[in-house]
Amino acid sequence: QVQLVESGGGLVQAGGSLRLSCAASGRTFSGSTMAWFRQAPGKERDFVAVVIWSGGNTYYADSVKGRFTISRDNAKNTVYLQMSSLKPEDTADYYCAADTTPRGIGTRPYEYEYWGQGTQVTVSS
Repeated sequence: QVQLVESGGGLVQAGGSLRLSCAASGRTFSGSTMAWFRQAPGKERDFVAVVIWSGGNTYYADSVKGRFTISRDNAKNTVYLQMSSLKPEDTADYYCAADTTPRGIGTRPYEYEYWGQGTQVTVSS
């Protein structure tokens, strides 16, 4: 079992930055692939970024590439999403997800068994 708790969301002006954190509990964290997804009102949940267990491999959605950075600290059981140059279209609820039996770099929600409750990010123009 893995429990995930996100934090760090809030209201920010366009061009600003935010850092999201996802604290995980459970012995399988260090071996899990971790990802961030986001969901805007009335829209589907979209992939944002993913990092494999070692932190060495990452992959991003085209919409955030060059602006967002995903990282993890296995000693702290935490994964981060550093968001810079934020745009109004980044406004969404952001969710942390864990795949405890990874077979690759997953970008689809069904590939992840565990989810946090989400943290809201609002970017004003």
